[in-house]
Amino acid sequence: MIVTANNAGRILVVDDQPANLRVVSALLLRHGYEVDNAADGPTALALCEQRAPDLVLLDMMMPGMDGFGLIGELKQREQLLRIPVVFLTAAHDRDLLLRAFDAGAVDYVTKPFTPEELLARVSAHIGLKLTRDRLERVAQERQELVNLVAHDLKNPLSSVLFASDLLLSRGCKPERVTHYLQMIRESADDALGYIHRYLEMQSAAHQARQSDTDMPLCGLRETLQWLERRYGMQLEAREMRLLVRMPNDEVRVAIDGLVLRQVAENLVSNAIKYAQDGHELELSVRHGAQGYWQLVAQDRGPGISEHRQRDLFKPFVRLGGNSAADPMSSGLGLSLARQIIADVGGHLWYEDREGGGARFIIELPEARAVA
Repeated sequence: MIVTANNAGRILVVDDQPANLRVVSALLLRHGYEVDNAADGPTALALCEQRAPDLVLLDMMMPGMDGFGLIGELKQREQLLRIPVVFLTAAHDRDLLLRAFDAGAVDYVTKPFTPEELLARVSAHIGLKLTRDRLERVAQERQELVNLVAHDLKNPLSSVLFASDLLLSRGCKPERVTHYLQMIRESADDALGYIHRYLEMQSAAHQARQSDTDMPLCGLRETLQWLERRYGMQLEAREMRLLVRMPNDEVRVAIDGLVLRQVAENLVSNAIKYAQDGHELELSVRHGAQGYWQLVAQDRGPGISEHRQRDLFKPFVRLGGNSAADPMSSGLGLSLARQIIADVGGHLWYEDREGGGARFIIELPEARAVA
């Protein structure tokens, strides 16, 4: 997507006549536009590739690569093909003008032109271009938000379905009914919490502007306890053992508790899907780099092959490489998790576990003590 340097927009003027370049550039600069100049087609193409403009004012007739040659090159490049091009021409030949429109020009201005005419046409096409860019940005942001919400709702809703199925089954033990009901209630609360957080658009930039006293804090021991309550029976139902190694004392890190649970849930749910053969998932807390603590999730499953590790944290990449294994998986979980952790100054990475299996490590800055 093309990004403008200011609200007025950025224009590339291409003309082999230095006098024309000076006159047109001076006129545009006086009216608030950012202007680049090129005296020939190859120079103009290089400028576009270096930093794409919002509009090209292009002389139709130039030696070497003329206006038609340049617009043809622009249309062959995906990042440049949507730049609006207005021809500057002394020609009044109808067939030549029709050829210009066929080549992809959006308008033309005949020489000699009046300043008012040129500015009116530039303003119209720049306005359309910037409006289109804004709409595309809004559409992209909305789609990203939909992806985030849809992905993060999957884990709590899966817990609701798991607990509901067990309550409806005849083999449900009476002493576990209260636990399953509590799981349903907490999962629903989590789902609403995710929706509220995204609707409020609590970005990392906003958190960075908060004072230290407003810094969100989260206890790692509390997080492990929550994961054990939420997923212990789900792992047991899949014949997997959950080992939770609690720290002796509570350790607080600088991240919102709901956010950390969201990331940790992704790691646990991945282990449930891809590491069942290992029959084990271990969660623990340990010291990291100076000033950091680590939450570790490791299993005894098949691990991740070396060639897939390179793409592990890319969007839409699934751990198993097969969407049929989990049709609800979007392949966004690890990509989103790494971004979330990075936004709070932490790190998330993968390493092979000694003796076989996978190990994911979340490293977070220790929360500073506040008087």
